[in-house]
Amino acid sequence: MRFEPVSGDPRRQPPGATSTAPPLAPANGRHHSAALPVPVPAIAPRPEPTPRPRVDFQVVRELRRELSERLALWQRGREFTVDEEDTERARLAVTVVAEYADAVRRAGTPMAAGEERILLDQVTAELAGLGRLQTLLVDDTIEEVHILGCDQVRVTRHGGGVDWVEPIADSDDELVEILQAAARRAGATERSLSTSKPTLDLQLPDGSRLAAVFLVSHRPYAVIRKHNTLDVSLDDLAGSRGDLDEMIDPLVRDFLRASMRAGLNIMVAGLAGAGKTTVIRALMDEIPADEPYVLLEESRELLPARRRLKHRAVMSFEAREGHGERGADGRPAGEVSIADLIPLSLRMGVLRIIVGEVRSREIVPMLQAMTTSRGSMCTIHARTPAGVSERIIELALAHGREMTVDQARRMAGNALDLIVYVTVEDETAIGGRKHRFVSHVEEVIGVGDGNRITTTQVFGPGPDGRAVPRHLPERVRAQLLRVGYDARLLSRWIEAGTGAWRRPRHTRLGRR
Repeated sequence: MRFEPVSGDPRRQPPGATSTAPPLAPANGRHHSAALPVPVPAIAPRPEPTPRPRVDFQVVRELRRELSERLALWQRGREFTVDEEDTERARLAVTVVAEYADAVRRAGTPMAAGEERILLDQVTAELAGLGRLQTLLVDDTIEEVHILGCDQVRVTRHGGGVDWVEPIADSDDELVEILQAAARRAGATERSLSTSKPTLDLQLPDGSRLAAVFLVSHRPYAVIRKHNTLDVSLDDLAGSRGDLDEMIDPLVRDFLRASMRAGLNIMVAGLAGAGKTTVIRALMDEIPADEPYVLLEESRELLPARRRLKHRAVMSFEAREGHGERGADGRPAGEVSIADLIPLSLRMGVLRIIVGEVRSREIVPMLQAMTTSRGSMCTIHARTPAGVSERIIELALAHGREMTVDQARRMAGNALDLIVYVTVEDETAIGGRKHRFVSHVEEVIGVGDGNRITTTQVFGPGPDGRAVPRHLPERVRAQLLRVGYDARLLSRWIEAGTGAWRRPRHTRLGRR
């Protein structure tokens, strides 16, 4: 196939680009003083991100078609493995894009290497069914994407900047097709987006989390939360990695590390987007490489491929959506929930069970499992540290009429050892950025007077809101001593009322 360059393809100037030429001087060569700008003290504007080269998707579709034809020709009459097919697909994709770039170059409009790389990514993504969505997945500056129909795409970048970017489809119907293609390729369990199942929750190939809805909404909507810290440790959270926020200080790090060695049951709480998943990934890094444990998730996101190489004994379970008629229990046929998987996990001969997130009635079997396990963990959404216990009760009551408030409190008091609260403070509206950090580490003592869950604030907010030592642990002190951690080392920090944070926290509120 001989490629001809398509007019106005990947090298168009971004819309809104302006000339950088200086303004013309007056005819007499002098500027009028009235025209001179008056210097006004102001906060320096946030630097605009470098615009990505635009891609002509007509070209992408043509190259995708050529790639499909060549791959089909290679497959004809041949026996091959999946790995061999993937290797040949990648080789053909490079060849097809290189041939197009050569054709464009011969036409007198050279294509930069970066543009050629983006075109290759798009062609590969188009073949896989992700289409222009791939452009957002490969952009490491993006943290979150809100897709509000095919032509309304809002991205939040690291640091809090917000942009509206190019449409990811030519129509809402095409957008739904992209989402349906992503659902068909979603890992080991069946996922779908259809008239009978108008919602979708899955993990994309790069590890990002996708939630989507259509039919019951005005237009198809989708949200992508990118996970750029798939492989992280407690040392990384304590400031050893320059690309991560300092979410904990060395004192919190050492305490949590000892808590993992001691097999304490930990619940990580916070708002959506606070960094709960990042914290629990760092805690999982402390699990011995050869220890078997069970990981339960609605859709897989906690255990990246690199981590599986280290934790070879992990058993990763994923919930399965139901499809079809509902049974007598009101659940669709074939559904397997986290609540269904927890009793099975207890029969797998492990002491540690990790649930990615408890959001409904599965909290009851999770707490029951924690009363007979060591080192189990889960995450939960809560607005404030004080609201965690009430959130636990609220979810537990959804388990059924046999559950009572007092029973839920006793269950939580017996099952949990620590509650780690992760705070997010968003100052982007006043020219700042998002701050994520651990503000509380509370020891669960049990159920006290008035049948309330009693906690001790081992670490609490310091002057800037970040966690500093407050009290010595009581209930878990002996368990920590058995693994070589003496909590009395925190005494002098408690007296001083300070922590060991490496860097000061720069907040706009403090400056004002």
